Amino acid sequence: MTGLLSSYIPIAIFIGIALVIGLALLIAPFAVAFKAPDSEKLSAFECGFNAFDDARMKFDIRFYLVSILFIIFDLEVAFLFPWAVSFGAIGWFGFWSMMVFLAVLTIGFIYEWKKGALEWE
Repeated sequence: MTGLLSSYIPIAIFIGIALVIGLALLIAPFAVAFKAPDSEKLSAFECGFNAFDDARMKFDIRFYLVSILFIIFDLEVAFLFPWAVSFGAIGWFGFWSMMVFLAVLTIGFIYEWKKGALEWE
């Protein structure tokens, strides 16, 4: 029975270290934080808009466009990680398939850039 219980010691040590690190990260900001609040630091800030305006105010469509483009390109780049992990098994067909995918992605990015979709002003 002690042999079975001793096999769980590494798990208990891991959980203990995780708890210590987690508590240290939760307590440390309160211990070392610079405490000099002013009105600017205490004001709510979200997405560059004043939080105290009317909730029904109109947002610029470019804000949504840039966020959607970021999500699209971020998800497409996420396809590179599984491809890189399985690169040895998929061979040349997988390589050229990814090159076509990246070419389409690059053409789309250049098109958006030329149309000014990434300009904020």
